[in-house]
Amino acid sequence: MEFPYDELEAKIGYRFKDRDLLKEAFIHSSYANRYGCKDNERLEYLGDSVLQLIVTEWQYKTREKASEGELTKERQKLVCEDALFDAVQELGLDYYLLKFGSRANIGKKTISSLFETVVAAIYLDGGYEVAKEFILNHGLVYEIAETRNPKSALQEFLQSRGEKLPVYTVQKMGKDNAPTFKAKAQAMGLTAVGKGKSKRAAEQAAASDLYDKLTDRARAEKRARETKKK
Repeated sequence: MEFPYDELEAKIGYRFKDRDLLKEAFIHSSYANRYGCKDNERLEYLGDSVLQLIVTEWQYKTREKASEGELTKERQKLVCEDALFDAVQELGLDYYLLKFGSRANIGKKTISSLFETVVAAIYLDGGYEVAKEFILNHGLVYEIAETRNPKSALQEFLQSRGEKLPVYTVQKMGKDNAPTFKAKAQAMGLTAVGKGKSKRAAEQAAASDLYDKLTDRARAEKRARETKKK
């Protein structure tokens, strides 16, 4: 069976000049040992460093008031196993892992490392800027800190007023190999909609819009009360 290069390139959003790099990114050691080919472990090693650098640069440019300690904690959240695992699953990359034996033997770390191997493959094939675009386009930056996370900001706003937490519904649209997501967020009688390339991105967009609506309404109500007092 031919490796599905076209499907993967559509999901990743990048067309490889050297497609062997793309395939290598998905070769587990069990498959490599069985068929005598190169596994993806060296790509994982490189991808980890590229990911760390790109995230650090992004923080440096966008978090001008944050201390070194704050940046370090935020970066740990951003590149942790759970964050990478979620990104891989939202892109649907784990389906394409080449392994030998039962899938039950494939752990969470192996799945999460696919993000790093893909980053490395893109970096080697297209360079730093292309790798950065891939990382920043696929939801990771939305998890960086509560102060920069619309879902967290919305939750805190509601909790501070004793209100129920928001309700999210997500709809997947488009083709399976290049989906888009539409999310609806509801709270305090208001509704907002957001779209994105991943479920997380769509929910963040909806949360951001709903947060703006709720805070605008709160400010308007405050002004009305102050005017009434006068």
